[in-house]
Amino acid sequence: MKRNIVIATVTAAALVAGGTATALAVTGDGGDSQVKQSSVRAADDDRNDRDDRDDSADDDRDGRDDDKADDKAERAADAADAKAAKVTAADAITAALKSVRGTAVSADLDDEGSSLVWDVDVLSSGGTWHSVSIDPGTGKVLGSHTEQEDADDTAEARAALKGSSVTAVEAARAAAAKGTVTSVELDDDGRTPAWDVDTTAANGAEKEWKVDPRSAKVTADTSSDDNSSDHDDNDDSDDDGSDD
Repeated sequence: MKRNIVIATVTAAALVAGGTATALAVTGDGGDSQVKQSSVRAADDDRNDRDDRDDSADDDRDGRDDDKADDKAERAADAADAKAAKVTAADAITAALKSVRGTAVSADLDDEGSSLVWDVDVLSSGGTWHSVSIDPGTGKVLGSHTEQEDADDTAEARAALKGSSVTAVEAARAAAAKGTVTSVELDDDGRTPAWDVDTTAANGAEKEWKVDPRSAKVTADTSSDDNSSDHDDNDDSDDDGSDD
């Protein structure tokens, strides 16, 4: 669940030296940041390789069986990604804030190419947006770049943050009791700001939650289709995937 941020000018060139892959990200403000490759491989990468090999066999299968198989494979990949991230969302945000001054607005466990990274968005006091990449295996900062967003959107984010006494770190920790947190985002669109948090259970089932910006109370996001009964037998089952 990523904020819709307009990236100014970002280009990347892959560099391979001494067996270590890196990328050079050039930001819109002229600053350079060397981005190292994550130590954690995304499960989707392995699954896509298998899918390519099995395409011809899939053509002979019943469509309904294919859908079930795809859903099962996707859940397995989601569970594997969540388990592979040894660094929690809260710890990734903390690491990002040590690297860049500001207030964390979102954090997402994303697959970039064949690797997993924590992408943390930080809004500085001067209005600059920073996207910081954190290694989900080590907690080290892989790199960062600045981004630009519409002034109105920045103002809305600031207003929502001002009305929240619960930080992104605290929201992530509060929702960790529901499963492994894979995304935290400030929801500044509604009348009442809230933290939107995604969790993944041990079986790969995903759910979305609302964390109250003042009390840190966690409630299910009933507006999300992902929280339908076919994705969750009961709320207690999510505790198996806790990242605390």
